[in-house]
Amino acid sequence: MINRSIIKLIEADMFRGKAILLYGARQTGKTTLAMELLKNRMDEVLFLNGDEADVRDALSGVTSTKWKNIIGKKRIVFIDEAQRINDIGIAIKLITDMMPEIQVIATGSSSFELANRSNEPLTGRKYIYQLFPFSFGELCGEQGLLEEKKNLEHRLIFGHYPEVVTSRGDQQRILRLLTESFLFKDLLMLEGIKKPSLLSKILKALAMQVGNEVVSNELAQLVGSNKNTVEKYIDMLEKVFVIFTLPALNRNLRNELKKGKKIYFYDNGIRNAIVGDFRGIENRTDTGALWENYLISERIKAFSNHNIVADKFFWRTTQQQEIDFVEDRSGILHAFEFKWHAANKARFPLTFRRAYPENELKVITPDNYEEFVGDPL
Repeated sequence: MINRSIIKLIEADMFRGKAILLYGARQTGKTTLAMELLKNRMDEVLFLNGDEADVRDALSGVTSTKWKNIIGKKRIVFIDEAQRINDIGIAIKLITDMMPEIQVIATGSSSFELANRSNEPLTGRKYIYQLFPFSFGELCGEQGLLEEKKNLEHRLIFGHYPEVVTSRGDQQRILRLLTESFLFKDLLMLEGIKKPSLLSKILKALAMQVGNEVVSNELAQLVGSNKNTVEKYIDMLEKVFVIFTLPALNRNLRNELKKGKKIYFYDNGIRNAIVGDFRGIENRTDTGALWENYLISERIKAFSNHNIVADKFFWRTTQQQEIDFVEDRSGILHAFEFKWHAANKARFPLTFRRAYPENELKVITPDNYEEFVGDPL
């Protein structure tokens, strides 16, 4: 059992009058984490699995009176794969409003909006956590910094999904199974996608454009669809925690990109499985993109796992001046350039430095990356 960073944060939020929602892609270990959280508690737990048809039927149109009968004397209600249950947000709201002494913990491999097809009615009644594949910090905690740094090239190719990390030697088969059978299950079921082949085309196009600006119109032409459909699919892929969007920083300059965006994958292994390329770093032409995807996704994990808030961007002008990654922390900008080869020079454009004089500028390479992706102080 590799310790997950957020478990202590979740423990601190137990029995504070709000539901605990644990989101994350399939196979990231949400159920395992919840069971670890509950195993040493003295409270009686009601276990409900949204993948089971009889549970979905029993919770359909449930009232507060019916909930009291279902829960009985239990103190904790654990709902696994909650996104499978219609109007699950309303059901959880009833418990938190009518039985505040009961702690609800619900896991979901997609945002509940997908299941409810409306905004979930849990405003002010929830603590939300996202569980990612293993992070650099979590793996360092398991096997030490020096050992984990030896695995860097392996992580760039195969990623951090729990089964991939713990079943070394079989990672290609596991990743193909994840992408073919599990990862997009919620989209196909909940949204009734009629063209799974289009989803595959969009995913492959996004995977090939990691590190580059994504333009919806151009992507639509590439996959033979229209802009609205492409943007809908991208939004849904974000809601099942496969990809995330990095917007362009636009504040001071007229020539900064106004609506630009880049799209990254939460896991390098999933990205490589989608493009069907597991070759080693020495045989690839996309090493820079893999390095960039790895660093940004690991940074997001580290901040999320320690409840640190920062706005994240890339920066580019219409003259193609660019900075890979910019964070806004309490009004101070921190700018980063990513270089796989430390000998390659990185330049921070004078235009940026003049427009944002109060900032940190730093180059991240394999020689110092642990400071960037490790657990923040």
